[in-house]
Amino acid sequence: MRKIIHVDCDCFYAAIEMRDDPSLASRPLAVGGSADRRGVIATCNYEARAYGVRSAMSSRHALKLCPNLLIVKPRFEVYRSVSREIHSIFRQFTDLIEPLSLDEAYLDVSESPHFSGSATRIAQEIRRRVAQELHITVSAGVAPNKFLAKIASDWRKPDGLFIITPDQVDDFVAELPVSKLHGVGKVTADKLTRLGIRTCRDLREYNKLALIRDFGSFGERLWQLAHGIDERRIQVETRRQSLSVEHTYEQDLPDLSSCLEKLPKLLEEMSGRLQRLDASYRPDKPFVKVKFHDFTQTTLEQAGASRDLESYRLLLSTAFARGNKPVRLLGVGVRLQDLRATREQLRLFD
Repeated sequence: MRKIIHVDCDCFYAAIEMRDDPSLASRPLAVGGSADRRGVIATCNYEARAYGVRSAMSSRHALKLCPNLLIVKPRFEVYRSVSREIHSIFRQFTDLIEPLSLDEAYLDVSESPHFSGSATRIAQEIRRRVAQELHITVSAGVAPNKFLAKIASDWRKPDGLFIITPDQVDDFVAELPVSKLHGVGKVTADKLTRLGIRTCRDLREYNKLALIRDFGSFGERLWQLAHGIDERRIQVETRRQSLSVEHTYEQDLPDLSSCLEKLPKLLEEMSGRLQRLDASYRPDKPFVKVKFHDFTQTTLEQAGASRDLESYRLLLSTAFARGNKPVRLLGVGVRLQDLRATREQLRLFD
């Protein structure tokens, strides 16, 4: 039985801003872009969340919900530095660490000798060390697998710890809303509701083959999660799958021609980033991303296409036609092949 800890910092960027300037702690605070420049909220503190402010929300809309909201510019170098310090604390207990972002990670402590192998005490010590040394709080969840550990870390946020022991898994999962399951978004949750499935207990009563029929390969995954099964292991080294650049414009781009005018500059920036990649990656399929003025978006890629200006022009034209509306954000990118995952064909004759 594995022992997994999921650690998640509480409103990480905002917490660092409040730590470094304590006068900010008593008011609604967000980290993000300026409302005058089409900015988006990266994160916010709990005072701001009480007004309905959320990450990925436009700064303009956030200010409508909370007129006295203070929005500060992100300081990513500072956040990355704090993240490295948090990970140095993690590494004192295990080398099996899977980072999900700057402020979130899975730890496998199944073989850790610390605290006689107690995952709960390790999680307590990590939380204590982060609070004492870095003066921010983290929430943690302890469980036999990644799926349950992530749910547990959110159970008593902020500054909380929640443990799901192996003998508690069955009862805990049974009452869990299906919307909490890993990979279940709004569309899938709505479809499950129409089938009368609201909790994992309901899902367990549904035939496994019927789930596969109705949800494809994800149907079997749903069945496993409803029984608390998650065999995913900690991925210590994560590899990039794509590289892209995108830009949000202060004024909406009104038509296709104005979008096409922005392509050369985006491609020039992407080319510079590609040149900084190490030789273990090979650029593959090109893709474009278009976010329209109403926040609907589309992404389009094409296998076998070149990565020249004309290919991206064709992709962008097709993607724009899907909405045919003013555009607030354009992105260009390329999928990456991981050459380290390939195997060289051995010669039959030397």
